[in-house]
Amino acid sequence: MCGIVGYFGQQQATPIILDGLRRLEYRGYDSAGIAVLNGGRIEIRRAKGKLAELEARLADQPLTGVRGIGHTRWATHGRPSETNAHPHYCGQVAVVHNGIIENYLALKEKLTNLGHRFSSETDTEIIAHLIDHHLDRCGDFESAVRLALVEVRGAYAVAVICEQEPDKMIAAKLGSPLVVGQGDGEFFVASDIPAMLSHTREMIFLEEGELVVYAAGELRFSDLAGNPLTKTARTITWSPLMAEKGGYRHFMLKEIHEQPRAVADTVAGRIQDDQGDVYLEGLSLDDSELQAMERFYIVACGTSWHAALTGKFLIEKLARVPVEVDIASEFRYRDPLVTERTLTILISQSGETADTLAALREARRKGGKALAICNVVESSIARESDGIIYTHAGPEIGVASTKAFSTQLVALYLLALRLGRVRGQLDAERCRELTQALLTLPRKMEEVLELDEQIEAIAKAFMNARDFLYLGRGNQYPIALEGALKLKEISYIHAEGYPAGEMKHGPIALIDDQLPVVFLCPRNDTLEKVISNLEEVRARDGRVIAVVTEGQQHLLGKVDALITVPEINDELAPVLFSVPLQLLAYHVAVYKGTDVDQPRNLAKSVTVE
Repeated sequence: MCGIVGYFGQQQATPIILDGLRRLEYRGYDSAGIAVLNGGRIEIRRAKGKLAELEARLADQPLTGVRGIGHTRWATHGRPSETNAHPHYCGQVAVVHNGIIENYLALKEKLTNLGHRFSSETDTEIIAHLIDHHLDRCGDFESAVRLALVEVRGAYAVAVICEQEPDKMIAAKLGSPLVVGQGDGEFFVASDIPAMLSHTREMIFLEEGELVVYAAGELRFSDLAGNPLTKTARTITWSPLMAEKGGYRHFMLKEIHEQPRAVADTVAGRIQDDQGDVYLEGLSLDDSELQAMERFYIVACGTSWHAALTGKFLIEKLARVPVEVDIASEFRYRDPLVTERTLTILISQSGETADTLAALREARRKGGKALAICNVVESSIARESDGIIYTHAGPEIGVASTKAFSTQLVALYLLALRLGRVRGQLDAERCRELTQALLTLPRKMEEVLELDEQIEAIAKAFMNARDFLYLGRGNQYPIALEGALKLKEISYIHAEGYPAGEMKHGPIALIDDQLPVVFLCPRNDTLEKVISNLEEVRARDGRVIAVVTEGQQHLLGKVDALITVPEINDELAPVLFSVPLQLLAYHVAVYKGTDVDQPRNLAKSVTVE
C-alpha cells in the first residue's frame, strides 16, 4: 500500500523518482505526487489517478532539482483526489507517508488551536504540520522530525525534506516498510527494493523506531531518542530485469510462467538425499525444540492463508501433529493459547503484512516461538521471527499472487518433511520418495503451462458468467478457495470456493444452466466422491469445468471443459492444480478488459490494518 521514493544526489531527481514510483505501481494507488528542492525552495506537483496523469502535469510544469521525494497513494483517510495526494507541505516542510496515524484527530485539534489550517482530509498532513510546529520552536530540522514522530501514534514510513536545511533528507519507520539504498554519492529511500534496484543493490533495512539522516554525503542512523545506531548494507542479488515484463503482456502472466523456475530455486540446496532429509538453513530451531512443540499455528492473510490451509494438511499428514490455521487479522483478538511449546508459522510474501506482523508479535509476547515463510529478505516479519524459510520467487509485481503462492506451498512441504523426520514420523526412505517427487514438480508445472491456449479458449467461453463456484475435497479445498479468489480479484466476477462435500448444504441452490462450476479432481481416495458431486451438478444443468489428473478421459462426455494435468503425488497436487486456475482467471480478466496487474481497490502489500 502506498509507495515512497526519495532521491538525494547529483542527478535530476524527478525522472529517478518517477521511475521508482512506476516500479512500485503493483502496490496499488489512486493518486501520485512529487516534491523537489530547488534553490532552497520546495515545488510540488500532484495528480489524481495513474502516474500518466502526474507525468502530464510535469510535462506542462517541469520540476528541476537533485533532491526530492515522491509518493503513490492508496486512500485510507480521505477520498482519492489531488488535494489528498502526497507530498503534503506546511511552512518549510514536505512529507510523504505510508501508514495510518491513529491519533490524528487529537493532533489535528491541538494544531488547529495553535493556528494551523489544513487543506486535505488526510492523516498525513498532520505530520507536516507537526514538524513545522516544532521547527518554529527548536530551529533544527532533525530535532523537529524526532519531536513530531514521538507524538504520533500508529504506523508510519516517512521521508521528509525541508527548505531551511536543503542539504539534508530524513526518513523514519514504525510499522510500515522502508528501505535505504546506498549509492556512490547518492542516497535513495523507498517502500520496496524494486524502486531502487536500477541504481543500487546496496540496501539497508530500517528497523522499528529507526531514523536515517542523509547529509554531507553520509548516512547517519539512530533511534527516535537520538541514540546512534550502526547499520550494515546488504547486497540484493535480484537483477533489475527480474522486475520487468520480459515480453509478456502482463506481470501476472510472466509470474505464472516463472513458477517452475521459482519452485526449483526454492528447493535448490535444501534436499539431503544421502540422509533422506531436508535442510532449511534459516530454521534456527534445533531438533529438540521442534520435538518439544505441542501446538502449531499457521497464520496468514489472503492467498497466503490458502497456502496455510494446505500446509495444515501437509504437516498433519507427514509429521502427525495437530495444526490450527488462523486468519492473521483475527489471531490476536481471540487471545490465542500460546505457550513456550507453541510454534506459530507466519506466511507473508512481502514480510510486511500488518496483521501478520501483529500476530507474530502477539505469539512472541506470549512466550511462543515464531517461524516465518517469506519472499523478501530482511523484511520485518523475517527479521522478527525466531526462524525463517525464504521462498525464492524473486520480485512479484502483479497484485494477484501466483509464484509466491506456489513457492509458499513448496516451503510448507519442505517444512512438513523436516518436522516428519525430526518427530520420527518419516523414515529416510519415505522422505527420499517425497523429495524425489518434489524434484519432478517444475517439469510438470511446465507441462501445465503448455495448456495455456486451451485454457484461454475455455476462458473465452465462460467469460460472461456472473458467478463461478469452485469445489474440491481434502487438500484441494484450499485450492478451490484460491481459484475463486484469483478470479474475483482480477476479473471482478463473483466466485466462491467450497469443500465439494458441502455443496449439498447450501451452494447447490445456486446451480442452474448459467453457473460454471470448477471441479478439482485429482486421482486420490476422494475421487469417486468428487465425481458424485460433479454428477449432482450435471443433473441440475450446471456447466462443469473439470481439472483432472491424466488418465480420466472418460469424463470428456460429462463436462463442458476438461483440463488435464500430469500425475503427481497427492501432497504436491495442490501446487500443480493451482496453475490452470491462475491461467483461467488471467484469461477471463483479459477478455473482460480489466486491469490485470493492478485490480481496483487492491494493494500488493497490506501494510495497514
